[in-house]
Amino acid sequence: MKKLFLATVLAFLSATAIYAQADDTTTQFGVKGGVNLSNITGDDIGDLDSRTSFNLGLFMEIPISGRFSFQPEVLYSGQGFTVLSRNQDDIFDVGDNVEYQLSYIQVPLMAKLYLVKGLYAEAGPQFGFKVKEEIDYKPASEGGDVVIDADDSFIKDFDTNIAVGAGYKFGNGFLVSARYTYGLTNVFKDNSVFKNVDAKNAVWQFGVGFSF
Repeated sequence: MKKLFLATVLAFLSATAIYAQADDTTTQFGVKGGVNLSNITGDDIGDLDSRTSFNLGLFMEIPISGRFSFQPEVLYSGQGFTVLSRNQDDIFDVGDNVEYQLSYIQVPLMAKLYLVKGLYAEAGPQFGFKVKEEIDYKPASEGGDVVIDADDSFIKDFDTNIAVGAGYKFGNGFLVSARYTYGLTNVFKDNSVFKNVDAKNAVWQFGVGFSF
């Protein structure tokens, strides 16, 4: 019985090693994109809802070993939040059904660990550069977009986050993934009226990609 148990364990470990070593050990480039569900969170944030947008970009996967890779990325990421109702207790008193839209160029630096062939977990820092900011007073229809000038903005131009996720990479290079990013710094400028407000970006990303 013990021999059978040991043989089973050794077979499992051997299979895991074979699966890991079977992964491509050459540097790969790829494209990816998907859906964003974004919001801002914090102790001072009231009745806000998520904003649905998208992400799209490029990545490079650099194998370090049979099971471990480093993956830098450059992504366009639509973020922000939705105000569903007026509430005098909230810090945002701008009206009903309003989207605050933030656009970032995000640079994730992800460490990837392949658990078995194809299946991986990932984590790493992410650095965001704000490229556009606007308010949409009619998110369900055309028009209503008001671009926020840089001089009038309360939102910082730079954001830091931690990202964690998981995915599956098929043998043909196609992949599916899910990732959560959480802000490490407040989104509001230190010299704004919201300088003491606890507010951080939070984004769920679901997407597909292809490496070659």
